[in-house]
Order: sequence, then C-alpha cells, then structure tokens
Amino acid sequence: MRVDAFDFDLPDDRIAIRPASPRDSARLLVVKPGEDLSDTTVNRLPGLLRPGDVLVFNDTKVIPAQLEGVRVRADGATAHVGATLHMRVGPDRWKAFIRGAKKLKPGDRVDFGANGHDLAAEVLSKGDEGEAELRFDRAGGELDAALALVGHVPLPPYIASKRAEDAQDRRDYQTIYAREKGAVAAPTAGLHFTDDLFAALDEAGIRRAFVTLHVGAGTFLPVKAEDTTAHKMHAEIGHVDAQTAAMLNEARANGGRVVAVGTTSLRLLESAASESGQIEPWAGATDIFITPGYRFRAVDVLMTNFHLPRSTLFMLVSAFSGLDTMRAAYAHAIETGYRFYSYGDACLLFPQKAA
Repeated sequence: MRVDAFDFDLPDDRIAIRPASPRDSARLLVVKPGEDLSDTTVNRLPGLLRPGDVLVFNDTKVIPAQLEGVRVRADGATAHVGATLHMRVGPDRWKAFIRGAKKLKPGDRVDFGANGHDLAAEVLSKGDEGEAELRFDRAGGELDAALALVGHVPLPPYIASKRAEDAQDRRDYQTIYAREKGAVAAPTAGLHFTDDLFAALDEAGIRRAFVTLHVGAGTFLPVKAEDTTAHKMHAEIGHVDAQTAAMLNEARANGGRVVAVGTTSLRLLESAASESGQIEPWAGATDIFITPGYRFRAVDVLMTNFHLPRSTLFMLVSAFSGLDTMRAAYAHAIETGYRFYSYGDACLLFPQKAA
C-alpha cells in the first residue's frame, strides 16, 4: 500500500507533553468497526471487558539510553556525537542510532562520561541510516549501572523538542509493573495503569499476563518509503514463557479474549502465534511488520495510544480495525480534544469483521 494512505494532519496542540494525573484518568476512545464511537476514560476499562478476558502487558523497563559523547582519536582530534541505544547484542555491546554518525568510523573511541562518572565505548561497525555498533568498556550489570548515572531518558522527539527531560520523566515514562531492563522507549499504553485500576480489574474477573519485548527506537522511526513493501523494520528482542503461553491458550479455549495492552505486546504475541492461533513459548528478535491485509491470530482486542501519521503503528491499528474506521476515529479524536502520542490518551480497538 502507498504510505500516504496513512497520513493525516495533527494540530501541534494535540501532542501531550505530560501524562494525565492520575494515570487512569486519561480519556479512552472505544472503537468497534461498524458501530458508533464511544468516549470514556481508562478507569472505566473493567466495564468494557468481560470476566475471563486476559490483559497482556509488556513488562520491559526503560533504561537511560540517550547518551552524549566526545569522539577521541589518537591524533587528539575530537568531535561531539549523540547516541540512542536501541538493541543490546551482547553483555558489553549495543546497537545505537548516532547523531553525527559521519564523524565516526570503526575503531574510534567515544567518551560518554558525565556527572563525574566515566563510560567509554569503541565503534565496532557502522550500518545504514546512522546506525553503529558500540562495545563499552564494561559489561552486564556494571554497564547498566553506568548508564543509569550518565544516560538520559530518551524522550520521543516530539516531546524533547518542546522541553528538556527532567526527574519527573524517570517516573512518568515507566509503567508501574516494569521489571525487565532493556527498553529505550516505553510501551506507552501501559502508562495508563494504576494500582487502583488493577484492583478494579481483579474484582471484575479480568486476568493479567506479562510478556517482554524490549522496545527499540527503530519502531518509531518515520516510514521514508513511498510504499509499505519497501520499508524495513528494525528488530526488537523479546520472549513469551511457556506458562504465559499456556494461560493465554486456556483463556481463549474457555471463551476469554486476549487483550493486548500496546502494539508491542501485540507484535510479540503475533510473532509467537502458530498459523492455527496457538501461542507458543517464544524467544528471539522480531521484525514483524503488520499492515492492512494481515490476518491476526493471537489477539482479540487492542488497547493502544494514538500514533504518528505515516507510522508503522498507525498502519498496525489500521490493519486491526480497518483503515477507514481508524481514519474516522482519529478525526473524531482530533476534533474532540484527545491528547496524542506517548503521554497522551488511549483507544480500545476491536477487530474489523471478516469479509
């Protein structure tokens, strides 16, 4: 499909700079193809689902993956560069998108020290579109600790262009259930959940399951191709354990629905699903790219935020509920003041009916 089919105009004042407070007070647009749109709030979610349904959350934890550094060469020449880590490929190695990539070549050393703490990396290789592989001077937990001291929360550019990251973002840009370190962007649909909402869901007989997909910055890169067939997704690492897979299969067999909280949960579940729709234990890298025409196998309902025009995520929701349905839903959201993107409001999407 042509990428411009997924374009729309979004007024700048619809982009959320801070999340709703409390988190579950955010607005929620319920989208059922063929039915009228319904406006509500996230804290009403228990009444929109059924006992026996299972919400599937991505428990990845955002790390301070935005680094500022100085390239240092043997001849003393220096240059400032920025790095956004997006996928860990070894205990001491990360792939990163580099600002100022033309200033780097394999073998260069970059000093990322800050706040009185040191951290350095060697450039192992360079790829397309400003990507590089970095090998740091420490590994494992020691590297994680160093990143926490010198790194910044990698706020999306549509927020970072309006204000600097601050201490509040370290709380706001993290789900309350985050535990598996490795994401460089939050699974933002999960930001709406609170302990009170979890308690209400429990009381309503709606269960929870957790999977892990370490969200990479590549997921949110703009699609530069003119046709979707020419776009290449960046891979992300994740896993679904055997116990979770069995629980989800049992729930569906008993008439419950799998409700993916966020596009990252959905992409992982669809990666783990067999042709028959059974969810299998799964671990590895996925670069699944979902566009209209895709047959969903594992997910029955999707809760997600509002996404950028021409993005792979808007393509995904259009595949789920239908392009015309989602264009109408987004037009309604813009007209009625919904807040967009990572810190914005949410929608609860039901699938389009089979032809």
